[in-house]
Amino acid sequence: MKRITALAIALVVHALTLAFVVLGSWTIVVNSEFVFGWLIGGGLIGIGWLLRPRLGRVPADAEVLDRSAAPELYGTAERVADRMGIGRPRKIAVEDLVPATTYERVGPLRTPVLLIGLPLWLALPPRQRVALLALAYARGTAGDDVIVRSALWTLGEWRGALLGSAPLKAREEAQTKITASVGALESPSTGYEVAGMFGRMIGRVLGIPVLLLERGLIRLTRSDDGRRRERTLALARRVVPAEDLAELEAVMAGTSYLAPMQAAVLRGENVPAIRRGALARFEQAGPSVFGSPAATLLGSAESDRIDDELLRHYTRAVRGFGLIT
Repeated sequence: MKRITALAIALVVHALTLAFVVLGSWTIVVNSEFVFGWLIGGGLIGIGWLLRPRLGRVPADAEVLDRSAAPELYGTAERVADRMGIGRPRKIAVEDLVPATTYERVGPLRTPVLLIGLPLWLALPPRQRVALLALAYARGTAGDDVIVRSALWTLGEWRGALLGSAPLKAREEAQTKITASVGALESPSTGYEVAGMFGRMIGRVLGIPVLLLERGLIRLTRSDDGRRRERTLALARRVVPAEDLAELEAVMAGTSYLAPMQAAVLRGENVPAIRRGALARFEQAGPSVFGSPAATLLGSAESDRIDDELLRHYTRAVRGFGLIT
């Protein structure tokens, strides 16, 4: 019931956005002989365009890999997806300074894209790489509600426009200097200040319902977090055992894997040496890589070939590891 309510609210938000476009188009058609008709109609269409649903896209700082340059990585990602029974990623991209790995559907065609964060991927042994892919697929599939997510984005834009407005800093500084030079009692008032104050009052009156609607929609979506997490773990357990998932989540919750790699970079070690050190630490702390069921999806030899395919990207990424906190 809560999910249906959240979907209904999201559809109302999108209908309001569409109403701006329709009203703007109607205004232009009816008042086509007047300049003000075109200005008002164009403004309404512009508001609708700015608040249109965002369907996602590959981040600007991510590099999409060609299949010919990373065949082993694509093959592994597809094997895990097939075992889980979800759509294969059409594109795989890497991000230098983002640890998380995510599976998203982007664009109007909802193209499945796998985004691999290199810092964590570099540190993980083969069995945990499979667990990372499985968890990313499961989270992306369980949380792929583009209608609600895009409605939350639109409400956030409304809230920022209505409640986040403030006088321009340059104007305030200029007013302060004028007041200091002519005296507070003789300080000139301007129509800009009056209009700004009036606009902020209207913004607060209209912004409060938007804020309440946004918080209500967030509360509805979060109320399903427990069931969503259960669905996510159940889907991921089709590929990897629960203990591997628990171990991976413990690693992701902290940054203990990152500090040794940052220290290695400062010592001037190359990527292969950093990788060997990371594998040695995992072998000391956890079970053998070869004893995991995930070895059938990604063995040590295949994992090494993936590292060879990503060596150029690793080399570039490690230079910025010191920026990750």
